[in-house]
Order: sequence, then C-alpha cells, then structure tokens
Amino acid sequence: MQTDAQSIVDLPGIKKLRSGKVREVFDLGETLLFVATDRISAFDVILPDPIPKKGAVLNQLSAFWFNRFGAVDNHFVSSNFDYFPKQLRPFREQLAGRSMIVKKTQPLAVECVVRGYLAGSGWKEYQETQRVCGIKLPAGLKLGSQLPEPIFTPATKAEAGHDENIDMKKCAQILGKETAERVKDLSLQIYSAGRDHAGKRGIIVADTKFEFGTVDDKLILIDEVLTPDSSRFWPADRYVVG
Repeated sequence: MQTDAQSIVDLPGIKKLRSGKVREVFDLGETLLFVATDRISAFDVILPDPIPKKGAVLNQLSAFWFNRFGAVDNHFVSSNFDYFPKQLRPFREQLAGRSMIVKKTQPLAVECVVRGYLAGSGWKEYQETQRVCGIKLPAGLKLGSQLPEPIFTPATKAEAGHDENIDMKKCAQILGKETAERVKDLSLQIYSAGRDHAGKRGIIVADTKFEFGTVDDKLILIDEVLTPDSSRFWPADRYVVG
C-alpha cells in the first residue's frame, strides 16, 4: 500500500464510472469497485492538499460498520484485496486497504441525516426558527447541546452547491411515505447503535449521514457508514457546550 498521498486513481482497462469528491467508482460488471482517495472535501470544495492514508481510514471504518451492522441489508461485498477479481490484481499497490467491492444499486434521492447534538446547519436553523427540518426543539439549547433524543433530518442531494435540509413531509413526497418512514427508522437505529459503540470508547457521534439504495426493490444501506467524512466525531473528554 502506498505511503504517499493518493489523490487520483486510474486503473487502465477498468471502466471508471465517476469521480466523486473523495471516491472513485469503477464498473466491474455485476458489481462496483469503490476506491477511497486521500482527497479532502469541505463545504463542497475539494481542497488542494490530500492527507496520506485518509482513504484507507475511511474505507476500513466503513467496512467495519457494514460488517457490524450485518443485520441491516447493505451493499458491502468485500474489502479484502485477496478476494478481489483477477483483473484487479495488477493494481494491488493502489487498491489494497482503500477499496471495496459493492453491489450495484439505485440510490435514493435523499440523504438520511441523524443528529444527536446541535451543530452545523442544524444549529443555524435552530437559531432562526427553534426547529430543525420542521422538528420543534426545546428553547435555550446552545451550540453542541445534546438533543433530548436523536432526530432524523433528511436532505436533498445537490449535484452542485449545498444540500438542502427538508422535513419529513417533503421526504415522503420524494421517496413515498412507506420508504421515508423505513429509512427514518433504519437511520435512527444505526445511529443509536454506532453512538453507543463509540461512546464506550470515548467518542461522541454528534451527527452523521447515511445513504440508502434499492436492489430489486429491496432497500439497502449504501455508500459509507460512520466515517469522519460522513459524521461529526468529538472526543468525549473535551466536549464542551457552547
């Protein structure tokens, strides 16, 4: 595995489907190859200086959580390079540790955000309306306050610019009522399990984002799970409200 930062991944002979802010996606026929680069994305902008092995951290954290949440159907197939298809073997140095094979899915058009603490766009909205995505919250909360219970605050996916927070009514209009309720329940369930696991190890999961897709009309968890790119992690021993 490379020790220098890897910001671009090209695999001659393997079809690249798209290049995201951090991940490269390749078509393997019946499956996809996700490769987590060392690129840094903040506020929808790719920053110029990658961090060595960042992609490996993202990839292996997601693999850990996909395996841990095995009871929730997901797109994860394998992150063990030794079990990757033969055509990928020439690219071991580029791929080992920072890539995974996943199922092909049809992604849902909503990002599933769960907030356990008040921060980011949720804090901004609360200051203006005392609500987050239509959910009324207690008065007097401060930046970083723990919420009485985790809340589901979906957002639309923006091709360019910032995602837009929406309420459950809008989420149901986009996904259908049954699917919207299902992703809400799953998101809260996964967040709570991840929060409890991390909490025992001195880490607060303030908020996080999940994505779901469908395979043959079956709803499954996709993309990444509880990584520093999709979540806000705080060290519990330095947590301060306000």
